[in-house]
Amino acid sequence: MGFRTEQIHAGVEPDPVTGAILTPIHQSTTYVQESVDRYLEKGYSYSRSANPTVRALEHKLAKLERGADCCTFSTGMAAINATMVALLNAGEHAVVSDVAYGGTYRLCTKVFSRFGVEFTFADTADPAAVASSIRENTRLILTETPANPTMKLSDIAAISKIAAKHGIPHAVDNTFLTPFYQRPLKLGADLSIHSTTKYLDGHNATVGGAVVSASKDMDEQIRFVQNATGTIMSPLVAWLTLQGCKTLSVRMDEQSANAMRVARMLEAHPKVVQVCYPGLESFSQHELAKAQASGFGAMLWFEVKGGVTAGKRLMDALKLWSLAENLGSVESLVTHPVTMTHADVDEAERKRVGITDGLVRLSTGLEDAEDLIADLEQALGKI
Repeated sequence: MGFRTEQIHAGVEPDPVTGAILTPIHQSTTYVQESVDRYLEKGYSYSRSANPTVRALEHKLAKLERGADCCTFSTGMAAINATMVALLNAGEHAVVSDVAYGGTYRLCTKVFSRFGVEFTFADTADPAAVASSIRENTRLILTETPANPTMKLSDIAAISKIAAKHGIPHAVDNTFLTPFYQRPLKLGADLSIHSTTKYLDGHNATVGGAVVSASKDMDEQIRFVQNATGTIMSPLVAWLTLQGCKTLSVRMDEQSANAMRVARMLEAHPKVVQVCYPGLESFSQHELAKAQASGFGAMLWFEVKGGVTAGKRLMDALKLWSLAENLGSVESLVTHPVTMTHADVDEAERKRVGITDGLVRLSTGLEDAEDLIADLEQALGKI
């Protein structure tokens, strides 16, 4: 079946008791067993280990990503954390994209480093840089593509080949493009990670995460950590995300079309110094964007003349674009990464990877493109 059909029907069936077309919210802690000898016959005992509503979402996401199975979590960072806990031991090493969400950088440098795990933040836009970063004790390669917030791409297929050659799992944070536009497992990756908070939910209603595994063995490793640490997704969050998934393709296409129009306007504006959007021909990795994904997404960034001061004035002058940290919602959002999402990244590291003080990140929503553009134009007129 096609993606648009599967996003609606995969993983869910009408309720066998009532015929309800929506999966029920199984808000239950425990499940009564028929007998000791028939323990777990129905697959559920305690909702930390498994919950029917949550499993429906996991089955859907596994199907959409073409994976063996999926584990969901309380947040996107819990999903990243579980991946690292499952695959890394003290004294081992991981290669991580040098541009990634600030929370990922913080987890590596402020938490796992305390337990003797070592990290190399490599330029994963260059597969050779990834290969040269691998050590004898490397046990994970984690790439984020497109990267937050610079939109830098990693060649998933090329890095997956390098990882496979060394017997190292390759995990890809696929939050920005979702399985509708990009399927890392199909390109050779072992794990596809999501902050379901973003496009999969799409409505600023929930916080959650997911890890889709290419193999049952890998899923079992992640699922063990999920159960052992208890960082599970709640049934209500799973239920809301199930509903969000049904419109994923429609939202992604419309939001991406809006992003293209906004990017083209900004690229032509005399007060804008630079615009970065994978759909623009001026984007340095435009050909890779076309090759490994079927769409360009709804995220972009730009800088204005006048640097940080002008950028802050612009953000404060916007009326329709909301100043907020999230992304991927139907509402258009503007973020100042240095102050907000990447404040925990060392200043020298931010500058090294191109997260400048004047960078303005846009998450384009579903409003009329004409209104979004008009709001940006009036704000640009005030700097």
